[in-house]
Amino acid sequence: MPRLAIRPRTLLHAVHISLRSYNTLSVHLLSNDRTCEMANATADIGLIGLAVMGENLVLNMESHGYTVAVYNRTTSKVDEFVNGRGKGKKFVGAHSPQELVAALKRPRKVMMLVKAGQAVDDTIAQIAPHLEPGDILIDGGNTHFPDTNRRMAEAKKHGLLYIGTGVSGGEEGALKGPSIMPGGDEAAWPHVKPIFQAIAAKVDGGVPCCDWVGPEGAGHFVKMVHNGIEYGDIQLICEAYHLLSALLGLKAPELHDVFAKWNKGVLDSYLVEITRDILGFVDPETKQPMVDLILDTAGQKGTGKWTVDSATETGIPLTLIGEAVFSRCLSAQKDQRVAASKVLSGPTPSFSGDKAALIADVEQALYASKIISYAQGYDLMNAQAKANKWTLNNGGIALMWRGGCIIRSAFLGKIKEAFDRNPQLPNLLVDPYFAEQVQKAAAGWRRVIAAGAMNGIPLPAMSSALAYFDGYRTARLPANLLQAQRDYFGAHTYERTDKPRGQFFHTNWTGRGGTTSSSTYNV
Repeated sequence: MPRLAIRPRTLLHAVHISLRSYNTLSVHLLSNDRTCEMANATADIGLIGLAVMGENLVLNMESHGYTVAVYNRTTSKVDEFVNGRGKGKKFVGAHSPQELVAALKRPRKVMMLVKAGQAVDDTIAQIAPHLEPGDILIDGGNTHFPDTNRRMAEAKKHGLLYIGTGVSGGEEGALKGPSIMPGGDEAAWPHVKPIFQAIAAKVDGGVPCCDWVGPEGAGHFVKMVHNGIEYGDIQLICEAYHLLSALLGLKAPELHDVFAKWNKGVLDSYLVEITRDILGFVDPETKQPMVDLILDTAGQKGTGKWTVDSATETGIPLTLIGEAVFSRCLSAQKDQRVAASKVLSGPTPSFSGDKAALIADVEQALYASKIISYAQGYDLMNAQAKANKWTLNNGGIALMWRGGCIIRSAFLGKIKEAFDRNPQLPNLLVDPYFAEQVQKAAAGWRRVIAAGAMNGIPLPAMSSALAYFDGYRTARLPANLLQAQRDYFGAHTYERTDKPRGQFFHTNWTGRGGTTSSSTYNV
């Protein structure tokens, strides 16, 4: 294939830029037939990947008046969709990347909803040869944000605009209105903004749960943190369920009533709502509560792990979400746990107090722990934004999460109000509202953790949340001893309370170490 350094001069010789292995610029000449198809392009946007999210998202787009071209690697899926759920609607079925691109109006907008990782790179390699400078590639999957940084930089070299956008809400959200978190090349935003904000969930009388997040991988980063908080919320709910069932002996119908009541108060949220519904669902075959028939081993797709990885890289104590990730790992060791249960013993859960009072305490513990989860998540977003020189609108992010997404809740409105009061708020816990709420819940929270510990019921996320709260509110922690230990065995130095910050000292603890010390640094 000849390599040219010219711009297209006629429609019969349209030049298309290809990202071949992301480093070779090659030019392909379209056939006359393909050029004619381009002239007849009718679709407003194209989508690759007709799995659950893809199907529902394009149905959402079409219902808002947009014509959508659709393509799937298994092309029979295209025909099934166009002749099934998409029959009689404004869809253009494509059986190749070329046909997809030919159906699109300029600037062409191609959204990918494929598995994160190599599949995204492979899809870009297939579609990019048929795009021109100014066209827009959109990755709507759960991509790790450093990959989005890389792909955007490579696309930019060849004149393509790149967006990495988080899409949250699951199957129902994709169809009826998800939360959408776009970031990347801001020049692309005006071209996709009308579509994205039309299909997004709406709150406060029509405000879309979608706005520009920031440059590079900021959109995918914010979605990653959303998913990490989701891990934490789910684990906290599961711990509340475990304590009430194991200690109080509440059965699924009774637990259904508890969560139904909670969903009308401060815990009003999508995850509490679906927990209520799950606990009330009866297996039609066995007539038993469905939740009791499900094996207690959990899966995960990686976004929680990425969130914890990001926290360790930036030095943020993301303890609650970390425990949620590790709790899933422990659940996966089902065979080991069954074997261990026959060898290791602990207290038999027993309760003789006021059940209603403990249920109220669990509600408070769940709410306080939830506040900690968001406080840590926002702390991570602030740190990563600083490291990448991004400017994130924290209040706007809370607004985007108020509808459509998995962690949507009334509680998020309070987070937006906190950042409206102080856009530079260092931590949610020092906002007057959240400080009051956590301190009001603290007594019940402590009783719940004690009840779990005394009865051998693990509450890792709730316990870590309380430990973080106690650590964050403590002016002097035992790290002075830690630093002395590090200096003793490794001459790592320490700062002194009676000297200015930034001055480091070393002690010859044994009399044999001399005065040489290690350099001071943090990772």
